[in-house]
Amino acid sequence: MTTRQFTTRSDAAQPGLHGVQLREVMAELQRVIVGQDRVLERVLVALMAGGHCLLEGVPGLGKTLTVSTLAKTLGGTFNRIQFTPDLLPSDIVGTRIYRPSTERFDVELGPVFANFVLADEINRAPAKVQSALLEVMGERQISIGGTTYPLPLPFLVLATQNPIESEGVYPLPEAQRDRFLMRIPVDYPTPDQEHEIVDRSRHQASGSPVALLSTDDVAGLQAAASAVYVDRAVQDYAVRLVLATRNPAEHAVAIDGLLAYGASPRASIGLINAGRALALLRGRDHLLPQDVYDIAYDVLNHRLVLSFDAVADGVTVDDVLIEVLTTVVSPRVSSSQLAGNRAPLAV
Repeated sequence: MTTRQFTTRSDAAQPGLHGVQLREVMAELQRVIVGQDRVLERVLVALMAGGHCLLEGVPGLGKTLTVSTLAKTLGGTFNRIQFTPDLLPSDIVGTRIYRPSTERFDVELGPVFANFVLADEINRAPAKVQSALLEVMGERQISIGGTTYPLPLPFLVLATQNPIESEGVYPLPEAQRDRFLMRIPVDYPTPDQEHEIVDRSRHQASGSPVALLSTDDVAGLQAAASAVYVDRAVQDYAVRLVLATRNPAEHAVAIDGLLAYGASPRASIGLINAGRALALLRGRDHLLPQDVYDIAYDVLNHRLVLSFDAVADGVTVDDVLIEVLTTVVSPRVSSSQLAGNRAPLAV
């Protein structure tokens, strides 16, 4: 694998440089993967924001290729875990094994010990296994035999779900879905893109991905994303989007009775963190309302629970989000207004 290194400065005073680096990574991902530009951008944003993704799409759309290519481009390690009904928590986090030759227990670490982990068809594993993985995602460490083992950084879990099968699956409860930063729908490619995919499979035109960054560079980019300036008005917009899903009447949103439960405070945090990462990708050191608006669908769509009446009437979560995003007014804040303000707001 060819390696090409950038010189990365971790300070937040280089948003243009960081944006160039991230766009170079995006271009390399697009060179290998055809027709999933939005998915690639959202996965990269989730990594910069320190979150995890739930990819939902039918088989064969390049989800495994996406994660493995990202790992190679960013110089990290990659493991794929196929979730099945007979999987045990120790199969993913590791366990203690008795060695008769030494008369002691050795620790065998599980496949979650990688920078990029693909949890394929997570809803095929029972709740105990799902919970073990989500605990790893939240704490970024595991404990075996009284010893704590930190996971390698950066650490990104991309879990996949197949929306067309319901037999033999254990759907993720809402409380567990809420722990994912984003749920990203993966759609079919267009006819032209499908022709390109077939041509590449015949001629291997894309080749191997090029390593552009190291894991230390990624850590620097994550620090730069967390230092992106957040104006109080922009934060207020993100919070109002979330509050509108809980108390729609107070925000003049016509979704009364359609939601049993609105988004949690994790959604507010996710909107800001993911928005910061998207702003950095776009070469800015400050968050704009447009960044929050652009990322809101992916952050909110898996956190809303429809009411029985809404389901009976055929209302979808997408319908609710369209109403929220088109009704809640964003503040009139421009880059020129925020350009001189560099005091970050702790979020």
